[in-house]
Amino acid sequence: MTTPTLSVLDLAPVRSDQSTADALAATRALARVADEHGYHRYWLAEHHNMPAVAATNPPVLAAMVAAATERIRVGSGGVMLPNHAPLVVAEQFALLEAAFPGRVDLGLGRAPGTDPVTAWALRSGGGGVEADAAERFPDHVDTVLAMMSPDGVGLRLASGDHVLKATPRATSVPTVWLLGSSDFSARLAASRGLPYVFAHHFSGRGTAEALALYREQYQPSEAHPEPRTLLTVNVVVAPTAEEAQRLALPNVRSMVALRTGQRLAAQLLVEEAEALDVPAAHEALGTEMVGRWVVGAPDEAAAQVRDLAQTFGVDEVMVHPVAGAVAGTPADRAPAREETLRLLAGALA
Repeated sequence: MTTPTLSVLDLAPVRSDQSTADALAATRALARVADEHGYHRYWLAEHHNMPAVAATNPPVLAAMVAAATERIRVGSGGVMLPNHAPLVVAEQFALLEAAFPGRVDLGLGRAPGTDPVTAWALRSGGGGVEADAAERFPDHVDTVLAMMSPDGVGLRLASGDHVLKATPRATSVPTVWLLGSSDFSARLAASRGLPYVFAHHFSGRGTAEALALYREQYQPSEAHPEPRTLLTVNVVVAPTAEEAQRLALPNVRSMVALRTGQRLAAQLLVEEAEALDVPAAHEALGTEMVGRWVVGAPDEAAAQVRDLAQTFGVDEVMVHPVAGAVAGTPADRAPAREETLRLLAGALA
């Protein structure tokens, strides 16, 4: 069985013992571990108004990570395009590509990445983004692609043609990926000849169907003559399977709270998660979730990652390291997340 390429997805989690500054310091340290251990790319998510997530602004975080690393590709997983004017996104990532040529990915998603009230504040609170931005996602993807190209995009106005460029003299462009957890983005990516990512770490259902649809409908493009797929998965690796299960518990509690409409809070420490009195139904939901994750000792986790890659026919797996922290962990580090990356890379080497 071939060994898949490994990459990293990071939501910049905020633990109960951390400030935002601590969480960002931990992300920088984690990115350096990924860079040192041969991971191919490091993507930052976009979520808003969540007590346990500091990843609100992917281009800012990507710039921070690129500056702290040497060779790893950096990017968004993803920018939620309906939250933003396409020109702003194109400008941000064109500048990143100019600063770090050949290292930048722009992953685009359609979901709001937040609750309805915060989505309104993002899109309409300042009067900037159209109310139908989600419905216009395909057009906005085309606009971003055109604006980042060296020629820009032409607008025909009553006064004459007007060219918009994301940056004055581009010599290269970021690689654009479409992200999704349903078949909508699979169809769109196929029709545009773009690489496609299925959010297996979030959904875990419909993965095979969406990937098959993408490959069946793929229309080759100049930049991507063949379909390219990538799979994301939640991962915890520790020296023993028992320790890995324990370290997974804080993220399990967070995901159960999200799925059952509970009040969201900063991510618990392992001991805090163990002390919670959890209803049986919530315990069962957590067990079901973990069944779709990769949680275990190094050799077991490596085998699961290889199996995922083979099952879904992808040559790259993007791991979302979700190991929690125990009491007394330095606030500006995430040692269990770092160990997940080291142990998995070593076991797959």
